[in-house]
Amino acid sequence: MDVAEHNRRAWNRLVEGRNQWTVPVSSEQIQAAREGRWALVLTPTLPVPREWFGELAGARVLCLASGGGQQAPILAAAGATVTVLDNCPKQLAQDRLVADRDGLQLRIEQGLMQDLSRFDDGAFDLVFHPVSNVFVPQVRPVWKEAFRVLRPGGTLLSGFNNPALYLFDEEEELRGELVVRHKIPYSDLDLPKEKLDARIARGEPLEFGHTLDDQIGGQIAVGFVITGFFEDRHPPSPLAEHLPCFIATRALKPAQGAVSA
Repeated sequence: MDVAEHNRRAWNRLVEGRNQWTVPVSSEQIQAAREGRWALVLTPTLPVPREWFGELAGARVLCLASGGGQQAPILAAAGATVTVLDNCPKQLAQDRLVADRDGLQLRIEQGLMQDLSRFDDGAFDLVFHPVSNVFVPQVRPVWKEAFRVLRPGGTLLSGFNNPALYLFDEEEELRGELVVRHKIPYSDLDLPKEKLDARIARGEPLEFGHTLDDQIGGQIAVGFVITGFFEDRHPPSPLAEHLPCFIATRALKPAQGAVSA
C-alpha cells in the first residue's frame, strides 16, 4: 500500500480531531517568542536546551516533517528564516494560519521527509526534526537528505521513539500489561491482516519502529557528529514507568563533510 498517502489522510483527520500536535500556537506565544521567551520540544515533554539552536537571528531553518503551526512559527518569530515541510496539507494549513494571523514569513512546502530534492545542497543552517520518522518505513534516507541540505557546520536537531515501545502487544498494553509480541525493527505492515485492516479502517497513521542502529548509527553513517543527547518519558504507556520512551539528539555536519552512506 501507499504508506505516505495513507498517513497523509490519517493526519488530516487528526487535525480535524485537534490532536495535541496539530493545535497551532497562540498569538501570545508568538509575541513572547519575538521578545526572546520561547521553548520547543523534539520529544513529548522536555524542552530542547536553548544552546542546541545556536544563533537564530537570520538563520535558515528547515522544520522537517514538522507541520501543525507549532515549531515553525515560533522559530520565525524568534528571528529565523523558516521553511516548513510536511506530508499533510491540513498540518501545513495550521502553519499558514499562524503566519497570516501574526504577520510571519514562512515558506510552506508539502512533501516527504525522505525526499528533499527541491532544496539545494547546503540550503539550511539548522534542521529541526521532531518525532515524525516513525511514520516512514526507512529512516536512513531521511538522515542522508538532512545532511545534504545542511551547510558545512550546520546542525540537525531530531527526536524519535525508543524502539522498545514497539515490542509489546497493543491490546494487552491498553490493559496495563507489557506482553512481548513483536520484533525490532517493527512495522505495522507486518501485523496480522485483521489487525492491520482494523487500524486502516480506524484511519490511524501507520508506524514503524526503527532500530537505534538506524536512528543514531544512521546519522553517524552519513557524516554527522552527535554532540547532544537526552531521553524523555511520556505516559500513558506503562513502559514509561520503567524506561524513557523518546530520544533527542543534536548532530553537527562537520565543516568539511561528505555523505558516506
